Formats: sequence, C-alpha cells, structure tokens
Amino acid sequence: MDTMLRIEGVEKSFKMGDETINVLRGIDLEIKKGEIVSITGPSGSGKSTLLHIAGGLDFPDKGSVKVESEELTALKDERLSKIRNEKIGFVFQFHHLLPEFTILENVMIPLLVRGESFQGARIKAGKVLSEVGLSERIHHKPSQISGGERQRAAVARAIVGEPAIILADEPTGNLDKRTEKELIKLLLFLNKKGATFLIVTHNPEVADMAHRIFKLREGKLVKRRK
Repeated sequence: MDTMLRIEGVEKSFKMGDETINVLRGIDLEIKKGEIVSITGPSGSGKSTLLHIAGGLDFPDKGSVKVESEELTALKDERLSKIRNEKIGFVFQFHHLLPEFTILENVMIPLLVRGESFQGARIKAGKVLSEVGLSERIHHKPSQISGGERQRAAVARAIVGEPAIILADEPTGNLDKRTEKELIKLLLFLNKKGATFLIVTHNPEVADMAHRIFKLREGKLVKRRK
C-alpha cells in the first residue's frame, strides 16, 4: 500500500518568555493510502501544531515530513505552495470560505490556482459538490447556507483536486450533534472512495471513525487502537 504521509523524528518547541516549551518530542507517524488516522489530546498538547507541520504550514525544529515522495522541509516557498495545492487538502474547524464568492466558485479556486481551465474547474467542482450533497446550493454564498453546509463545502474544496491526503483540524468542532453525525458519514463515504485522512479532534465519535487512533501526550504519540 502506498505511503501518503511519513513523519519521522519531528520535534517542535516554542519560547514563552524565558521558558522553552517542548510541544513535540520526536513524532513518528506513517499513513497509508486509504487510511483514516485520528489524533486526540487535550487543548495545548500540540495536535494542531503537528497537523500544520504535516501540511507544510509550519516547520519542525528537527525531523522529516514527506507527502508521497516530497520532503516538505527541504522545499522552497514556490514548490511548497504547489505541493500544498496539489497533494494536501485542508479542512479546519471554521470553514474559511471566501464570503464574496459562491460555493461553486470557492470550490473551483484550488483548481484555478493550479492552472486548470475555468470550464474544467467548474465541471469538477460541480461534481464534487453533488457528491457532498450540495448540488442545490452551488450558486449560494456562504452566508446563505447553514453551518453544516458550509463545512461540507469546505470538505468539497479539500477533495476537489484529489489530494494525496486530507488534513482535518477539529472538523466538527463548530457543529451541532446532528450535523456532526452527517459530516462523519460524509468523511466515511469519501474514505470508501479512496480518500486518506489525518484528523485531529477532541471528539471521541470523530476519533472512533478512524482505522488507527493515537493520543498526543507529553509531546509523544501513544497508540490507542489497532
């Protein structure tokens, strides 16, 4: 099975006044194609920091991060931006949709950035939005749809370019229970179609959907299941 993400020996610390906080203390993690891996842990444990490093949004003090064969820590800005656009999908707690654009246009943007034609991007975005149940909302703006629909649109934007891996940071953290369950069903549906996920979450129901669960404790990953 192909390796989508490989993290080896990742360390990260932050300065707070005169004190150094060691957030990540030698993280090793390998995620194969088609896996869902979840990471739990209390607030401040470094979950989001690890996710940002995995996606090339931040850099470790030490260690290696590879998405497929690309070593993110060795890339220059232009190449790193290209890899983030083509190989990594991001879903955050807050959808980060652009309010002035329609849902369809928001989902098209990653494809247009990588140089695809407007018509091609429109067709792909429309297809993905149909898959996530938003075919009747494509011409609405984010302010005109519900919170759950906005998060579905954010998922559509993350998967439209068929990335190697989708990184999700508390994807249900801003949703009510019913909408949360709908999003979990959607993520499982996408996984059955081949999508690979790394999810950090406080939510045990979200964590339990994963094939493997880890807890981030004292800067280390502790395997909880499988």
